[in-house]
Amino acid sequence: MTEFEEAVEATLRPTAKAAEKLAGQGKLFVRDRIALLFDEGTFSEDGQLANALAPGLPADGVVTGRGLVDGRPALVVANDPSVKAGSWGARTVEKIIRVTEEALRAELPVFWFIDSAGARITDQVYLFPGRRGAGRIFHNQVALSGKVPQICCLFGPSAAGGAYIPSFCDVVIMVEKNASMYLGSPRMAEMVVGEKVSLAEMGGARMHAEVSGCGDQLAVDDADAIEQAKAYFSYLPGNWRTDPPAYDEAEPARTFADDLVPADEHLGYDVRGVVEAIVDADSFFELKPLFAAELVTGFGLLAGQPVGIVANQPAVKGGVLFVDSADKAARFIWLCDAFNVPLLYLADVPGFMIGSAVERQGIIRHGAKMITAVAEATVPTVSLILRKAYGAGLYAMAGPGFGPDACLALPTAKIAVMGPEAAINAVYANKIAEITDEAEREAYVTKLRTEYELDIDIVRLAGELVIDQIVRPADVRRELIARFAAAATKDRHFSTRRHGVPPV
Repeated sequence: MTEFEEAVEATLRPTAKAAEKLAGQGKLFVRDRIALLFDEGTFSEDGQLANALAPGLPADGVVTGRGLVDGRPALVVANDPSVKAGSWGARTVEKIIRVTEEALRAELPVFWFIDSAGARITDQVYLFPGRRGAGRIFHNQVALSGKVPQICCLFGPSAAGGAYIPSFCDVVIMVEKNASMYLGSPRMAEMVVGEKVSLAEMGGARMHAEVSGCGDQLAVDDADAIEQAKAYFSYLPGNWRTDPPAYDEAEPARTFADDLVPADEHLGYDVRGVVEAIVDADSFFELKPLFAAELVTGFGLLAGQPVGIVANQPAVKGGVLFVDSADKAARFIWLCDAFNVPLLYLADVPGFMIGSAVERQGIIRHGAKMITAVAEATVPTVSLILRKAYGAGLYAMAGPGFGPDACLALPTAKIAVMGPEAAINAVYANKIAEITDEAEREAYVTKLRTEYELDIDIVRLAGELVIDQIVRPADVRRELIARFAAAATKDRHFSTRRHGVPPV
């Protein structure tokens, strides 16, 4: 073979030793990953012969290019872990920068297939500090944020500064047992701060999916991660200027029965059952299912049209909003608003959590972050009060004061500053305590509760134009379809400014 042919051949398959290692780890070769992403025969590669004259560095450890994902154009950056553990050299960084520049020019989505041990320290002068150094990757990712979808599949490590690539993506899908991301390795943590910790505890996939929130989804293997990435992309447009794709309508998987939402606000239930009664069958794609589970977020199809769903989850912690759930909601709302996905809020919320622990965590600023995202969103928005919306929880779930295109409620819904028990205790605690006769005290409390519930009666609130419509369960889906259709041409201007200063 000629020198050229040998150089090309070296990029197309791993060495026998590298292939054995990949198989032992349950990983696919980088080009097999790319083949699962793009439609057959559509991938066009850039920089295949980068660093071709250097031994053992085919394509300099990263494959880049463009192709069609289910018929839609997209770009890919894919580390090759069989080449020096997917580490970065100067040409690696240059190739990645070029992809991000192309994404900015053409406004094309980027799939990031990350599996890298980080920078090659021996090359740091050439890849780290300069204007075309690694910092430019992150700069361009920030510029791409909200302009095009950035979708990350994390197949292996994403170490040190390289861990910021996933953090700037819209979604991070991590292969359990193989994927990890961390700024400092366990060995470094022991050296610097004296902490002994395992890789799984430090930056493993499950930890990030459940605890830190840096990971969105878990995958069982490489193929599952890529399939999830494509499913996620199916709900989004290719860039911020266009609408999400539409699909054929399907009926919901279940009926919205009258008892689907229990009338007793103390009874828990899985709000995903309500989602299944609203969206087209088998269309709900939940995001961050293991993180801050007291709030459910995800995409679904409503009569074939993508919508983003933010739903309180009474089955977990009563659906109370915490620091993490506020962050989870804010980012999802910003995502939907950036990419023209209408928002549906399903409210059954007692409010934000109280107590010294959450106050020390900054729940006020985190709650304000969520409310900021709700206020700034300009996509068609509908809120549906399923059972209760108390206190600032009403605001966080796009209550009437935030200008939703419609605020709807089920016939048994309640809207109030606080629930009856809390309100009665707050106002009348001393007077109740003065009544020594138990029967008399119970009768008095019952009278107060009746008066309070009459004050917040949902029909009264409809009469005061607080809500736009009371909707029977059987009519909810039809009403939502109509409301979103009516809002499709709304004026999306919010405020003239450079940008806000959100509480973080």
